[in-house]
Formats: sequence, C-alpha cells, structure tokens
Amino acid sequence: MSKKLLESINNPSDLRKLETVQLPELAKELRDFIIDVVSVKEGHLGASLGVVELTIALHYVFNTPNDLLVWDVGHQAYGHKILTRRKERFHTNRQLGGISGFPKRGESIYDTFGVGHSSTSISAALGMAIASKLKGEKRNHIAVIGDASIASGMAFEGLNHAGVTDANLLVILNDNAIGIDPSVGALKNYLTSVKEGKNPKQNNMIKSLNFDYSGPIDGHDFDALISELERLKKVKGPKFLHIITTKGKGLQQAEKDQVKYHAPGKFDAITGEIIPKSEENLPMKFQDVFGLTLVELAKKNKNIVGITPAMPSGSSMKFMMDAFPDRAFDVGIAEQHAVTLAAGMATQGMIVFCNIYSTFLQRAYDQVIHDVALQNLPVIFCLDRAGIVGEDGATHHGVFDLAYLRCIPNMIIYAPKDELDLQNILYTASLGLNHPIAIRYPRGRGKIPNFKISKSKFQKIEIGKAHLLKKGTKVAVLSNGFIGTNASQAIENLSNKNDFAHYDFSFVKPLDEMLLHEIFGNFHHIITIEDGVVKGGFGSAICEFAIANNYTNSIKNLGISDAFIEHGTIEELQKICKIDVKSLELLFSKY
Repeated sequence: MSKKLLESINNPSDLRKLETVQLPELAKELRDFIIDVVSVKEGHLGASLGVVELTIALHYVFNTPNDLLVWDVGHQAYGHKILTRRKERFHTNRQLGGISGFPKRGESIYDTFGVGHSSTSISAALGMAIASKLKGEKRNHIAVIGDASIASGMAFEGLNHAGVTDANLLVILNDNAIGIDPSVGALKNYLTSVKEGKNPKQNNMIKSLNFDYSGPIDGHDFDALISELERLKKVKGPKFLHIITTKGKGLQQAEKDQVKYHAPGKFDAITGEIIPKSEENLPMKFQDVFGLTLVELAKKNKNIVGITPAMPSGSSMKFMMDAFPDRAFDVGIAEQHAVTLAAGMATQGMIVFCNIYSTFLQRAYDQVIHDVALQNLPVIFCLDRAGIVGEDGATHHGVFDLAYLRCIPNMIIYAPKDELDLQNILYTASLGLNHPIAIRYPRGRGKIPNFKISKSKFQKIEIGKAHLLKKGTKVAVLSNGFIGTNASQAIENLSNKNDFAHYDFSFVKPLDEMLLHEIFGNFHHIITIEDGVVKGGFGSAICEFAIANNYTNSIKNLGISDAFIEHGTIEELQKICKIDVKSLELLFSKY
C-alpha cells in the first residue's frame, strides 16, 4: 500500500516539494484527516472543509511563515494547523491542555495573529504590511475573510484605509454565502450578483476602493488558485481575490446542511450521520427558554421586536424569526449596528430584545454606553453564553460582562438562577422598564426537569430584590445566577450545612442593600460566587457596599481570576477556577 502524501508533510516546506498534480490527492487526504478527528473529538467542521484547497494553495505559493497569513475568525483554520507542525497534536484540538480551536500566536509561528472574533483580519494584515514596509522587509501579507465577516464595519474600515496605501496586502474573500447561519444583507446580494455575472465590471465596489480586484474564481480548482496567487504575488499595492467555495466540501451531509455541520458534535466519519445525544428528560436549554418565551410575549404585544447579529440559530432567535419574520432581524456580524438599531427602535416605543452572545457585546461597548445607557433607553440585552463556555476558549468566554456593564449608569443587570427566573425576567422586561437591562445566562441546559414555557405562570419580578435560598447560622454564601447551583449542591454535601445560609443575588445592579445590611449584621463570614471575573464583578460590588457602610466582615470573592482562561470542558475550567462543586465544598468545609 502506497504511503499517503499527508504522512510526509509536517510543515509547508514539505508541501512545496510536491508536484502540483499531487495536490488534489493531498486535499482529499487532508479532508479525510479533518473528518476522522472532528467526528470523534468534535469542533468546527464545515468551514475548514470548505477551504482545504485554498489552505494548501496559500502555503504552496507563499513562503510562510516569512509571508504572513491571517485567518479571519479562525473557524476555517484546521487544515492550516495540520500543515503547520500540529498534525500529531490535532487530536487534542479544543481539549484541556491541547491546541486551540483558533489560530493563536503563542502556539505557532505560523499563527501570525490570534483570532476568534470576526472581521479583524484585514486591519491586522494591513498593520503587518505597513510595519514591513517601514522596516524595509519584503514580505507578502494575506488576509482570508468570509463573506459574512466582510460585511462587518471593522472590515470596511480596514478596506477603506488599505485602499489609500501602497501596502503589499492581499485580501482573499472566501465567498460561500454562509457564516454560521446563511449570510444576510445587501452586501450578500451584491456578492451574489457578482458571482452570477450580473454586475458590470465598471461598477465593481472593491475596485472603486483602489484594490486590484480579480475573480470570482473556483476556490476548489487548484490550477486556477495557484495561477492567480502566483500572479498576485507580483502585483504591487492592495489586491483583492474573490473565490467561491462550498462550506462542508467533501462531506455530503455537511454540504447539504451547512448550518448544522458548522459544529456538528460527534458524527459518523463515513456516513456523516450525526450521533444523537440522549435528550430524554434533560432540562431545557437556556437559549430555548429565551427564544420560546420571546415568541409567547410577542403574541401578546405587537411592539415587541427581536434583533440578533448573525446568531439566529445559536441564540434561538430563530423561533421569533419563524413566528414573526417582520419583527425579528438578523443584521449580520454587526454588533455595533445591532445595539444602535435597538436604541433607535426604543426611541419609538418598541420593546426591543437585543440578543447577543456575551463575548460579542464587548464589540459594541461604546454603543451600549452612549447610544443606550446615556439616553436611558429601555433596550433589553439578552446575553447568551455568559460565563465560562468551554472548548471555544479565551476568545469566547463571557466572563467580563458583569464587570464591564456594572460601571455604566442607568444599567440594570440580572442573572437568572434557573429557567423559571429567565422566563419571568423576560416577561418583566416586556412590561416596560425605566432603564436598559442586561440579562445574562449561560450556555447549555438549566436544572428544572420537564420545564415548559407557560404564559399562564409568568410572574413579575421585583427589580433589585435578592432572595434567601437556605437558612444558616454562621456563614452567608451570596451567589449570582446559575453558578449558584454549584454552591447549593456544595452546601448540601457538608456535614455542617446548617452553618451556611445561601442567598441568590440575581440582581448585580441594583443591589438589594436592605438585605445586605441584614446579612452583614448577622454573619461575620461572607462568600460571594460568580461565573465571571472577580475584579469589578459581583463580588467587587459587595466589597464596595461593605466599604461604603464601614462593615469589617470577612469577605471571600470567588469567580474567574485575573487571567485569561483557556479551552476545556466547562466542568474542567470551573475546577481550575475553583468554582466547581468539589472545590466549593472543600472551601466551605474550612469555615
């Protein structure tokens, strides 16, 4: 049996020893390798399968790592990792102590820029190109960006600047008409018209920005790719190559259902069939609690609208989009626009549920402050994936929201302890608030068996009210949100559990100061727990209260330390942060 080509390739130098006629076979082997590993280990599948030929061609034509290659977002970089000295470690992808699921500078010299959020590649590569020129270095600089990411404002800012420079920059648009969900917007329609030959060359938008535009070409055709990349290597100034690819290429099911196979979980490597997870009697996902509750609320109030920046499936906004297509908006990868769009709607009396992953709201911080909070507009921010999210790692953990929102005037901040609380705070917000509110909830399932959305059971929540969950005599445990489940279980496991009182402080802002005075008056030891950074978060708020009121009680703050948390399962990362049940039990036992 002949030796596989991939077995002899450990870095791009090995790749460049191949004849071009061998590259299609290598592409097949690389796809099979990705499929074999991801089918068992899980991860982002479709995006990497779609750029196999492009990945090989880039490393074949350009002298990486001297030539600098930047992948936007990084969902599509698995082939790149395998060809750049990480083949033997690829099975550790996204696992604790293993390689990252995204390009990461500290991991490889071939990863020129750390990514994970979209639309940064053009700015980063342009910065590199300008720096190379200033240093007198002759290098190529390549940014690979998708059609969903290029619609983001930051990508346009990069294009706008690059067009008035003579930087040696090549932007490659990987156009497959889909991000995680199908691409949306006028730019998507423009790109479709270009692909279909309906747009006259003289009206080319990219050319008007002073780029040398070429394409669109078939991104799975090695001859076309290599020929054009070789030509562009010799062209001076900013260049733009438009390629057409198929997300999930090489796996029939992944091509057919590109949304599901973006990150399908475990699947059969041969048939492509997804291995179903047993969901019998499992609690409902927080995302579905949000989506289904929103639909019920929208049925009763025609002023309710929903907004999401390119996450309709992951956030469960899809339920609203299906039920009320005229009142639910996917604005594409445009968090800043999503927030100010929500603010504009709120000025006109609409009740706006702006649903953004916690980690992505960071990209719209100025808009939250100036366009929403400063004007005290009652936008309802629903922050999905708050807290530690698991295998996506440092770029995706939603651990900063409590800290970065708590300092903003007019903002209400709430973290439900369970599914019922999430349903009820959504209902409460829909009735009308005098301030904007951020509702943050974790990725994954809640804890209530057989929970169903029931509009007959909707109850209004008193803003700023905390609750006693369990009486105790010596130590007060104050938890915020769903992480309180760990605290409850840890207390229950103690032999001296009657010493511990447990309070749910779902509202970080405003705090229930009346109850806090009672707690500080009755307990010498106070422990705070949150699924977020300790510095500036819920625990900090309790410490500030103590200082302001001259309390000298012993206070212990638990949460995420002052460090970026890498990838691993949620359980593994909670253990590292010492907020898992066992760690809490051990700590409590010392009191």
